[in-house]
Amino acid sequence: MISGRLIPALFAALCLVRPAAADPAHLDTILQPYADKGAFSGVVRVAVGGKVVLDRGYGMANREWSIANTPDTKFRIGSITKQFTAAAIFRLQEQGKLDINDRLKKYVPDVPAAWADVTLYQLLTHTSGIPDFFYVPGFDALKSRAVGPSELIGLVRDKPLGFAPGSKWNYSNTGYDFLGLIIEKLSGQRYAAYIDDNFLKPLGMSDTGYDEAAPVLPRRAAGYVREKDIVRNAGYIDVSVLYAAGGLHSTTADLMKWAKALYGGQVLSPASLKRMTAPFIATEMPGADYACGLFVQKIGGHTGIGHPGFIDGFNAEIVSIPDEEMTIVVLANISGPEPVLWASLLAKAALEGSR
Repeated sequence: MISGRLIPALFAALCLVRPAAADPAHLDTILQPYADKGAFSGVVRVAVGGKVVLDRGYGMANREWSIANTPDTKFRIGSITKQFTAAAIFRLQEQGKLDINDRLKKYVPDVPAAWADVTLYQLLTHTSGIPDFFYVPGFDALKSRAVGPSELIGLVRDKPLGFAPGSKWNYSNTGYDFLGLIIEKLSGQRYAAYIDDNFLKPLGMSDTGYDEAAPVLPRRAAGYVREKDIVRNAGYIDVSVLYAAGGLHSTTADLMKWAKALYGGQVLSPASLKRMTAPFIATEMPGADYACGLFVQKIGGHTGIGHPGFIDGFNAEIVSIPDEEMTIVVLANISGPEPVLWASLLAKAALEGSR
């Protein structure tokens, strides 16, 4: 999951970043000072020209047992999940089961009358005007227990649209919950099973999955929050609350596989990939546009495509520069927005070093 109120300042910060000469040792020095002062705990993987040049862990996966983060550690990835959901919608369109220009009402007939003109494409691009349940009264009371997406959507059913559909951009996790429901309805599978069968298994992403709490999951990181100089265990948020908007866990290596497959044409047809990654609307973040489950921005003169994820105890970023076969994945288990900045620093340094 991600807060639409959090990231404008981050993208503004990216505009101030200057590239520096890079090699694996230099890339490491970008992050090590943050790790040394406890501001970063996680795993980073950087690939340039399709070759991994940095792959290492920093800090602790479990502070109570002094277990270090390693490249095999699994993290909740929050709203990075949205690109999997978007890809599923485009896959269903390729199969003739939907059209992204269809109205939401076609698949969810009981939506409020005020939402009648909302389309699936507007849900994908956060231009529906449907409020984000994350910010309405009642959300905090239910986020630690198992709930269905319909209950979450119910938190905003009586709320007016924020604007005419398609006219503005406002981040809404609610829209991606609707997309999850549509995936289930048209595929006849639960969301987690659909993602697993159609993407994770075929791509060999065995360390990625729906982040349910009950199963014993080897190498799963614990999540933490920093309050001034004190690190505490993060509060619990149930995966059912995250759902199709942010419910997956993964590793840096698996997310690298995903990026390579997605931008390499192994996930969608060229036409679908082009539409999914085509910027549709400018966001409130300086220099960043939004496509479908993906931000698009310029990094060092190149087109960067990616998405952050922020949930209780975890934060993450993946950004790819397809024309350089470059992908940077930063997964962290201390809450905070910094991976967006770190990924951009790494990308610009790697671009400079690859010249």
